[in-house]
Amino acid sequence: MSEPRLQGVKALQKHTMKTSSVVFMLYCLVAAGAFGIEEMISTSGPGLTLLMLILFPIFWALPISEIVAELGAVLPSEGGAYVWAKEGLGEFWGWQVGFWGTFGTWLSQATYVVLVVGYLGKFIELSPVAAMCVKVGMILVFTIINLLGIEEVSTVSTILSICVMIGFAAVCVVGFMNWNYNPIDPFMSSDEGVVGSLGGSVCVAIWMYCGYECMSNTAGEIKNPEVIPRGLIICMPLIALSYFLPTLAGLASVGNWDSWGVEENCVGYMDVLATYAGPAAGIAFLIVAIISQCSIFNAYVLSGSRGFFAMSDDHLFPPFLCKVSKKRGVPHVSIIVMACVTMLTCQLNFETLVMATTPLMLYLYMSLAIAIVRLRKVYPVEERKEKGVYFIPFKKAGLVFCTILPFIISMIALYVNGTEYFLSGYMLLAVSLILYLICKWAYGGLAVNDPEHFPINPKTKLAKGDLSHIGIYLLACGIAALLGRVLLAWYEGDWGAEYYLEEYGSGLFSNFDLMLQIILILGIVCSVIGVIFMAYGFKKDPVQPLVKNEHVYDYLEEDYYVLEEN
Repeated sequence: MSEPRLQGVKALQKHTMKTSSVVFMLYCLVAAGAFGIEEMISTSGPGLTLLMLILFPIFWALPISEIVAELGAVLPSEGGAYVWAKEGLGEFWGWQVGFWGTFGTWLSQATYVVLVVGYLGKFIELSPVAAMCVKVGMILVFTIINLLGIEEVSTVSTILSICVMIGFAAVCVVGFMNWNYNPIDPFMSSDEGVVGSLGGSVCVAIWMYCGYECMSNTAGEIKNPEVIPRGLIICMPLIALSYFLPTLAGLASVGNWDSWGVEENCVGYMDVLATYAGPAAGIAFLIVAIISQCSIFNAYVLSGSRGFFAMSDDHLFPPFLCKVSKKRGVPHVSIIVMACVTMLTCQLNFETLVMATTPLMLYLYMSLAIAIVRLRKVYPVEERKEKGVYFIPFKKAGLVFCTILPFIISMIALYVNGTEYFLSGYMLLAVSLILYLICKWAYGGLAVNDPEHFPINPKTKLAKGDLSHIGIYLLACGIAALLGRVLLAWYEGDWGAEYYLEEYGSGLFSNFDLMLQIILILGIVCSVIGVIFMAYGFKKDPVQPLVKNEHVYDYLEEDYYVLEEN
């Protein structure tokens, strides 16, 4: 009899990656140009925008990239953030982080398809049928590329990234050659005020710097995984400059800061070239904008298809998602399912998609900040130093800097993003909890392969300690909601009722007072239930100690581990 076909992570085909390839992939996942900053300029003011583009690389992007670099160095595993949270916080929290990150990616995928159709519509008028054909065609092309394998995705990402970089380099050169305006005058928008200007700039800046963790989702397919932390170190300042310099050049050359935006007839980076280099240059930059969205979509199919795949391999998601193609060694079923979901979600509007995904990314970053602290206890710095594994510099001081700042900024962003964003994110937390229970009961989880280290509670049929985890989860949600009821009423109370009614017209999100009331009720209910679960759980179902993975450094011993620069 022939041996059963290997599936899951062990069946993936491995490739040696160059540092340059990882840098270009990360550029696609995080940036792919400065598109999106236009909204930040008109909302917050030109001076504050430029200041935030200086500060956020230091206080947000650097800590996030360092967290990802350290976690990716000690645990270079397929699934990335899911595995880090699973190893550092336990099965329950690993599932939550895996779901938040992957579900957020699956939803955000559609935004890039929608944006491509929007940019293309500036060239030619698209009927609804034509727009749908463009969407389907884009999804099919990049799905096929991803089905070929990670090397093909990397090659396409490199080509598209270079095109985008050339486009924005042209903006910088032309803009600085035609410096006609003070780029920091006024410093901030007088209409929004200090609080409103800061809130608007913080939300956009966070969104612009999301995605550093995504490349690590594919670490199980890379023979030399140390190349990812190396790529992060190079890519972070590159992305910061690619945001700051074109924005400075644009404001200095075309001015009109209050007219900047991503909508039609708004001022943007294209106008720098169209004004000073001619209409043809402006049209060429529109093509760059389309290429930018395609590059992000291509890279996100690669990253997003690995999250649920890794969870399925751990018996925490439907088993068909962990199937691997025999010829190419890629998770083809997960890629195809993701493409099908994108074809459905790309019918939604841009604002709906962003509203659903933004809170999930903030939850993920806060969880990773906690997970890395826990993992330092299991895998001490001294142990890593002996093996030459990367960790955040300056030991405890560096760890504090890189964890406290993202946690605080994420908390702030949850509230200044808007009441509707907070409430929609809160609803997804409930969905995430319910789906974990269903998947754990249906598929068994980590106990299927290792019942000794991950035992099942015979009464709940969940992992031992899950009642305590659920209690902590619910109490944290309750406290966040009660705090949100106070902060959101203070932050939006003077204008919230009028704004939401005008923005949404009807429905839940149009009623500011009703949203606040729902948040208050949810906060009270979650807090009470959370305390009950915690009290019972700590007594009858205590949190289990972390299990050290004895094979965590095995990849260092493999003959394909490459220390020299590729």
